Amino acid sequence: MMEFPFALLVGLFFAAAVYLMLSKFLVRVLLGVVLLGNGVNLLIFTNGRILREVPPIIPDGHDVPAALTANPLPQALILTAIVISFSFFAFLLVLVYRAYQDLGTDNGNEMRAAEPENDPLPPTGY
Repeated sequence: MMEFPFALLVGLFFAAAVYLMLSKFLVRVLLGVVLLGNGVNLLIFTNGRILREVPPIIPDGHDVPAALTANPLPQALILTAIVISFSFFAFLLVLVYRAYQDLGTDNGNEMRAAEPENDPLPPTGY
């Protein structure tokens, strides 16, 4: 029942992330990376069942759970991914800020320090 709205939301996150990551402005690329990470986290979350299940506790005297239980692995993966993606976002944010400070722009096309604009074009053939 709830899988379809989550699938639409994941698809929307992926589409918006790809659109933002194809931009020439670094801040938009950074926001696209964040949206992509959130979309992947939501995809992992939907893989671990959305319905309410009993906690994965094995009662005394049993070797396996008595009923269908929730899977704790996707939740642990998401928590780990949130921490890693936040640190990655902080690193990229500092990197974009330093590039903006040094070059005065966040436009990727204007950050061509290795390719000056007045440089002659290379030969096209022999």
